[in-house]
Amino acid sequence: MKKFIILVRETETPADKPNEQELKDQRAKWDQWFGKYRASGNFIGGSGLVSNGKMIKGGGAEVINQAHHGDNERVAGYLLIKAETLDEAVEIAKELPTYRFGGYTEVRELRVDD
Repeated sequence: MKKFIILVRETETPADKPNEQELKDQRAKWDQWFGKYRASGNFIGGSGLVSNGKMIKGGGAEVINQAHHGDNERVAGYLLIKAETLDEAVEIAKELPTYRFGGYTEVRELRVDD
């Protein structure tokens, strides 16, 4: 099997902001996803990310005291999975609950150098 990373991106101010019950339901859907793909052996690992951080840019390695934020969105976390093909990895990613409140994902194969 190949290894893939799923980058989870979320809008910082979603148009359809979730209430407490929706957040609870969202957490339950994440738990279901993790349970399903741990049991199948497809889930390798991953983590949510805190909002703050630092960037290092340019030839002079300038340190910027903030994490990258693009047009009202942020990288919220990452997941590492195993799948036979990119298409299979995409099908796994399509089941994530992040899309409900404006989130999106990017699925990429990890390069394995021998």
